[in-house]
Amino acid sequence: EAPPAVVAALPPPLPPEVPRPALPPGAPPWLKNAVPAKMPPAGHPAVVIVIDDLGVDRKRSNRVVQLPGPLTLAWLPYARELPEQARAARARGHELLIHVPMEPSVKADPGPNALLVTLDRPEIAKRLEQAFASFDGYVGINNHMGSRFTADRARMAPVIAELHRRGLLWLDSRTTPNSAGLTLAQEQGVPHLGRDVFLDNEQSVPAIRAELARLESVARKQGWGVAIGHPHDTTIEALASWLPDAQKRGFTLVPVSAVVRARQAGG
Repeated sequence: EAPPAVVAALPPPLPPEVPRPALPPGAPPWLKNAVPAKMPPAGHPAVVIVIDDLGVDRKRSNRVVQLPGPLTLAWLPYARELPEQARAARARGHELLIHVPMEPSVKADPGPNALLVTLDRPEIAKRLEQAFASFDGYVGINNHMGSRFTADRARMAPVIAELHRRGLLWLDSRTTPNSAGLTLAQEQGVPHLGRDVFLDNEQSVPAIRAELARLESVARKQGWGVAIGHPHDTTIEALASWLPDAQKRGFTLVPVSAVVRARQAGG
């Protein structure tokens, strides 16, 4: 008798589809590409789990995609076969961001075509255009590194203006407390949100679980919490056990667009 190896290898079932709300004519792309999700009623906290740096390490990126969603997955625009990877993630019910490389204040390489403070506006626009063309179906962007670039208001202004022009949202990773991104987004009418917790600055499962507990505390206080992690083995392991447990304890997992929409509506 053949062993049931094929059954064991099947991916988990797709999450149930939430009915998509009717969109007004001419709705911006961030709403058109948003994963349908309902915010929980008042008193029931929502959590957003964002995983950055996806696409380059295909094996770990795929393990993230297999986690229960909806997660918000941020893809590096220079990864190979990105349209195919992003489509697979969307098919699993996850929401998509472009993880745009920006200049850090420390000595570290942000990657190809990064936005640097030494660039003029035409070059910033050119590099942004390359990022926007890397795949489709995304709701907006967040910053990869960027502690120097996001703190430079003059350099960030054209980035936020381009998001406004394209009808996309800005998720500020808050790699620096001096980021100008959220203020500019507020001024320019760009839908926006900021990170509350980094999950895996310390890459051990106990440390990540402690940050997840902190995320829960933030969510209880403000109604929602936004955490950013990365495709590390420890992060994937911690999330695999935490995601079902958190939902059993009354936390609702939502994509970033759901919180942005609720805040715009005054919810």
